[in-house]
Amino acid sequence: MPWTTLIETADLAANFSDPSLVIVDCRFRLDDTGWGEREYEARHIPGAAYAHLDRDLSAPPTGTNGRHPLPTPEAAAATFSRLGIGNDRQIVVYDQDTGAWASRLWWMLRWLGHDAGAVLNGGFAKWTKEGRSLSSMAHRPPAARFTAKPRAAMLVQASDVGARLGDPSWLLLDARAPERYRGDVEPIDRAAGHIPGAANAPFAENVDADGVFRANAGDRLREALGDTPPDRVVNYCGSGVTACHNVLALEHAGLRGSVLYAGSWSEWSSDPSRPIEKG
Repeated sequence: MPWTTLIETADLAANFSDPSLVIVDCRFRLDDTGWGEREYEARHIPGAAYAHLDRDLSAPPTGTNGRHPLPTPEAAAATFSRLGIGNDRQIVVYDQDTGAWASRLWWMLRWLGHDAGAVLNGGFAKWTKEGRSLSSMAHRPPAARFTAKPRAAMLVQASDVGARLGDPSWLLLDARAPERYRGDVEPIDRAAGHIPGAANAPFAENVDADGVFRANAGDRLREALGDTPPDRVVNYCGSGVTACHNVLALEHAGLRGSVLYAGSWSEWSSDPSRPIEKG
């Protein structure tokens, strides 16, 4: 049975000998973009390859397409192939703890037609806390063949979001911290606030203080959705990364079919003609 949302550390440890298993380390920090790679070189889960958010999981930003624009399906498929990800493989992705960065790769796999991908619950922090095996040997997996089968319906553009403003049958779900959603502060992007009509569901509330998914994370999201069907929910955040964490939490709770606005607030706020709401 493939893992498709979360995988527990005990399950990963028990399946190390499975030749179809591919592990990818996605540790990252916005304030030190080389940190994750250095940490990987120092120690990582045995057999894991490393994927860098900026280089491997994003296209170059132009100033108007968001801070972490999605790569083209062709570019992403080439990266997956280099990481040893084939269409017939079980993929496990992890980061330092919450899955905030790993969920980006998890979402990209689904976007390109590969459902057998899972985020390690609790990440590297839980793995090491449990005293499990580590390695300092860089892993260069043999290249695999990945054929992308894009699911265009999983993704919306700024124009789609704009066209749905004020439509009560759709719900915009903002994954950022409350103070950024309200517009009290904006440490990164051009303007403060949120897309008009959006509700706030901070991704950080999906997990506990140790970065492990809360048992009631689904209940919180069901409350946020109200009467809106999951397939009419548009997730966004600052740059289209942590919004994937809300997609993951929704899917894990059985609330399937929500979509991603990958450009997110960093793209939306780059155009002064787009409306902004505060409070």
